[in-house]
Amino acid sequence: MTFKESCIRCPRLAKFLAEVRVSHPHYHALPVASFGAPASRFLIVGLAPGMHGANRTGRPFTGDYAGDLLYGTLHKFGFATAAQPLDGNLQANPALHLQGCRITNAVRCLPPQNKPEPSEIKACNGYLIDELAALPDAAAVMALGTIAHQAVLTALGLRKSSFPFAHGARHVLSDSITMFDSYHCSRYNTQTRRLTPAMFEQVVSDVSGFLGCAQGEH
Repeated sequence: MTFKESCIRCPRLAKFLAEVRVSHPHYHALPVASFGAPASRFLIVGLAPGMHGANRTGRPFTGDYAGDLLYGTLHKFGFATAAQPLDGNLQANPALHLQGCRITNAVRCLPPQNKPEPSEIKACNGYLIDELAALPDAAAVMALGTIAHQAVLTALGLRKSSFPFAHGARHVLSDSITMFDSYHCSRYNTQTRRLTPAMFEQVVSDVSGFLGCAQGEH
């Protein structure tokens, strides 16, 4: 399923984004494309664009706290060229590039109250199917939260009950794909201490070790 910023497959989301473009005319407020080279060995799957993050800047996890933690951690382990997702103008940092890593979302459009409906997750799953199909052998997928985790399983045609979500869990999904689970790196999860930076870094460290890469070499 070819990704297009003009996608309006989900009427509720299309209507909501149209309203956001009126109230925030300088926001991207369209479906958000994946970031990073296709067919990278490390694919990160989030939930959906955040209102003042990816929905504003047009790049996944760019502009909100979740992105600060994500890109800072990716930079620490050599998967990103910079730790700061924003530049001095609070736009997507052009100096930040991913190395052997790609970031996408289970749902490409900002949902009201950050809560996509099951039909919207299903409608967007074709994009995730293509992302997973493009992965090379011995690839790692990091699912940020239960919805992302389940979207990956749906895209691969696997039973959700066979692979329960748990922070820090590792699931061998096929001969070529291993999935690593993490709580979503949202401000809410970190403020409540459900997820600490150290916990998040451990999952990325596990991925780096799995990929057989020395820190900073991808």
